[in-house]
Amino acid sequence: MKNALFSIAFIVLVGLLPKASKAQLIQIDGSSTVFPITEAVSEEFQKAKKGAVKVTVGISGTGGGFKKFCRGETDISDASRPILKAEMETCKQSGVQYIELPIAYDALTVIVNPKNDWVKSLTVPDLKKMWEPGAQGKVTSWNQVRSEWPNSPLKLFGPGADSGTFDYFTEAIVGKAKSSRGDFTASEDDNVLVQGVANDRNALGYFGFAYYIENQKKLRAVPIDGGKGPVLPSAKTVEDGTYQPLSRPIFIYVSKKSLDKPEVREYVDFYLKNAPSLVKQVKYVALPSSAYTIGMDHVKKGKVGTVFGGESQVGIKIEELLKREAQN
Repeated sequence: MKNALFSIAFIVLVGLLPKASKAQLIQIDGSSTVFPITEAVSEEFQKAKKGAVKVTVGISGTGGGFKKFCRGETDISDASRPILKAEMETCKQSGVQYIELPIAYDALTVIVNPKNDWVKSLTVPDLKKMWEPGAQGKVTSWNQVRSEWPNSPLKLFGPGADSGTFDYFTEAIVGKAKSSRGDFTASEDDNVLVQGVANDRNALGYFGFAYYIENQKKLRAVPIDGGKGPVLPSAKTVEDGTYQPLSRPIFIYVSKKSLDKPEVREYVDFYLKNAPSLVKQVKYVALPSSAYTIGMDHVKKGKVGTVFGGESQVGIKIEELLKREAQN
């Protein structure tokens, strides 16, 4: 009897105790290129909120992220290219309005194994010869790209078809987004590509600049000749516009409906205020401070839509991007 009374008393007491409040949740998915920035922002934001808000960040690729975003499953979408017409239409049908926020510039980086001693630089035609659809099953050795290069197997590594980096690279190099040979090792996880190239002397791949910097002891960046001589990717060559055609803006897209949640609005404000330092910290190129001010103004006014008209555009420089943003 005593035990029964004790159990009842314990249950009553537990029922009276204050329940631990559940952390508010912000859901983000999309580009693996943008991931390092969003992850850094999210870690700092969660620290500042002392666990009151939980932020989850997925890497299903820009296309995969927009699929979830346009279904209303996420609050924010990381994107390494602008939203496309088909994605805009899907969002419209689902009633998802969005605010487009450029948050950094990336130097899409072509990498080889450090033991590769024959590639000093690559032209756009060289890269096209390797990656165009007609190369599938045909251009399989290095000497087929340039005759002076060795008769060694050409092993290619690149992002998967849901990746904005894949879209941008194929448009910049081949001339049409998603137009690529299919016989290469593809992954939405850039670390898989890093390991592939790092472990094979005959390998070549491409991905965002931050992943190269993080792994530069086991990879070598190749200077790209866009028509005016070979240029290595760097913050300086992105800022001065000489690293072409593989420099590009990267974005977050915020659901207008999600901005009604105070924690999401606070997160986006935190993102834009802290982006200049955190973007540099993870080795991307920060935009001029005016870009983040314009972004904050767009959030404040609830300015929805895109300045790109649903098309991925190659070679857009920072000044041109800012001009479009300011006029929006």
